[in-house]
Amino acid sequence: MTHSSHLKNIMEALNSRIQIAAKKSGRNLNDITLVAVTKSFPQNIWNTALNHNLTTLAESRIQETMDKLNKYKHRDKIELHLIGHLQSNKARKAGQIFDIIQTVDTIKLAKRLNTISIESNKTQKIYLQVNIGNDTKKKGFTPEKIIDSAKEISTLDNIELEGIMTIPPNSIPENNLRELYKKTREIRDEIKKSVNNSCENLSMGMSNDFEIAIEEGATHIRIGTALFGERPL
Repeated sequence: MTHSSHLKNIMEALNSRIQIAAKKSGRNLNDITLVAVTKSFPQNIWNTALNHNLTTLAESRIQETMDKLNKYKHRDKIELHLIGHLQSNKARKAGQIFDIIQTVDTIKLAKRLNTISIESNKTQKIYLQVNIGNDTKKKGFTPEKIIDSAKEISTLDNIELEGIMTIPPNSIPENNLRELYKKTREIRDEIKKSVNNSCENLSMGMSNDFEIAIEEGATHIRIGTALFGERPL
């Protein structure tokens, strides 16, 4: 794991790359949120992140997140995103601990979260996950079905659809990746324009491809290893 003393230098280099990618595509740096992916790192990673002004954090597993939360004293200073697959039977706990669930991949799950949110008298913020590459190893709505699914989900009273997220197929050529990210942006644009104007965010891009994602319209880039180093085994 990257030592805290080196993280400042890493952050400066990352921010420079983000700024260059934003400028290249005529975008404002302030329109891009760096989501620090802290999954699999030890408990103190949240403190390390916060000490470097990283306040949007992402985890993938319910139990690991709960363990971190139980020992963390600054919950009010971070926005916590779920970026891992969410099973319906863990939806209640996820609704209790995450500010935003990025990986809503079925109408059934959205309805389950809505029911839980009604019972809890809250509104759950979500992104819809689109399987933009129709990858059998990835979760998400197909590009063909996501617009209609967004329409149905947008009728749920206690769900706020704030964005779209995607994880592209692994190891594809840059031109293919760029095209998939462009298509994801077009899906977000269509939903925002004709389905739900709250759907503003676009979560795509990770440590190895975030510059392409920014150039194609990402508002949220999910960065883990480029910040903190290789994850512990």
